[in-house]
Amino acid sequence: MPLAPLVAGLPLLAVGFLGLTERLPRNRFGGVRTPATLRSDEAFRVGNKVAGLPTLVAGAVGVLGAVAAWAMPGTGGLLVVALIAFVGLVAITLAGGVLGNRAADAVPEPAPELPAGCAGCQCGAGGCGTFTKTA
Repeated sequence: MPLAPLVAGLPLLAVGFLGLTERLPRNRFGGVRTPATLRSDEAFRVGNKVAGLPTLVAGAVGVLGAVAAWAMPGTGGLLVVALIAFVGLVAITLAGGVLGNRAADAVPEPAPELPAGCAGCQCGAGGCGTFTKTA
């Protein structure tokens, strides 16, 4: 039982640190991965930077809780401390994810990329046959 917060806490420490220092690459496995954060590199960076500190704290709660659980003299204390650490870790991680998602939602939507050769026109279904002046 005390291994659960430790096993969950160590990766959260790494992901939180990388997110906080803006070195977490956009991916499908680690960090805040919501539709808002995955729509652009900038949104992913901002969302995970905001969620980085709570995620780092959640990882520390898990690791310290596991250490404290192993220090308990009885089985009952060990289980209670490990459960509290795990519940705290999950709650803090979820709160950080909500904050990161809100921050990513505030990042403006990226401009759509135009196909090659379409600079300055609005491409229709058939290519750049119809030119419309854009400001």
